[in-house]
Amino acid sequence: MLNIQPAALRKTLEQLEQATHDHLEWHANLLRVIVCELPGDSNDLTERAHHLCRFGQWYYQRTAVELRGEPTFAAIGIEHRQAHVAAARILYEMAIGRPVQRQQFDELLAAGLRLRAELDLFKRELQAALRSRDELTGAFDRDLALPELRRWRAPENSERVPCCIVLMDVDHLKEVNEAQGHLVGDALLAEAARCLREHLRPDDKVFRYGGDEFLISLPRADLTLGKEIAGCIRDGLARRQVFVAGAGPAFHLTASFGIAQLEADIRLEDSVDHAAQALLLAKAAGGNRAIAWDPSATTGRHWRRLEIDERLRVAHAEAAGQPSAEQAGGEVK
Repeated sequence: MLNIQPAALRKTLEQLEQATHDHLEWHANLLRVIVCELPGDSNDLTERAHHLCRFGQWYYQRTAVELRGEPTFAAIGIEHRQAHVAAARILYEMAIGRPVQRQQFDELLAAGLRLRAELDLFKRELQAALRSRDELTGAFDRDLALPELRRWRAPENSERVPCCIVLMDVDHLKEVNEAQGHLVGDALLAEAARCLREHLRPDDKVFRYGGDEFLISLPRADLTLGKEIAGCIRDGLARRQVFVAGAGPAFHLTASFGIAQLEADIRLEDSVDHAAQALLLAKAAGGNRAIAWDPSATTGRHWRRLEIDERLRVAHAEAAGQPSAEQAGGEVK
């Protein structure tokens, strides 16, 4: 699953089209050199020929770092290098006056066909990745969340690493939509997604799970680290002042978080439900909080205690003239 934002995906598709054209042009010129015995490019006889051609300059210098670990992208590099190796053998034989062998020529053609097949596959993968992203926030579609989580707890996953689930809900977005309109609400949602990306690690993934709700997968994170990451995101959001053109003063953006461990001995859906229950508790406690799930969090007694605590907190805040719930700092539990 390509963890690249839509804008970067579109740019890569555009670059891929040009790079493919550049390689086909190189290949056509090479065939003219071989068949018509024309002077060739001296760079094609060097060991770094696959770096020096225009395709190689794109592949090694201008592609996104996130592509480097993708199997198809790696296969493109292998086949591109093989094409240059086959070309160099033929050009060397021609330089010393030997005739081109059929086997060498067939190797060149085969390498070119394999490279073109990998390029076509990579293009389809980029297009599929672009279709799987939410245009507004850049998050992955909800339908991809459960397959991603299953991958981390699959029996064949030799890493056996812990994984956390975080459900994040932007506070008071419904009220903003009703008072200011959905264009303003969309701007705040996009800003929340940007903040998420700033505080997440390269392998972490964000899925738009509902209208104003995101599911975040945190591989290689136990509950302690999951709470720490959620707390950093919450603090980063709370510090943000978001200006939306034509909407007046800056908005103070906050969110609530429910955190749960991806457990191997229960249904995947139950682990997600644990995060959802913890999120409900965070919202009931006034928002701008990150709460980790535990069995006691589902008891009515726990809910009543949170409701009483919130009423007392609001009363004290109003008496002291302190910020409202959406601006007040929450805690990680």
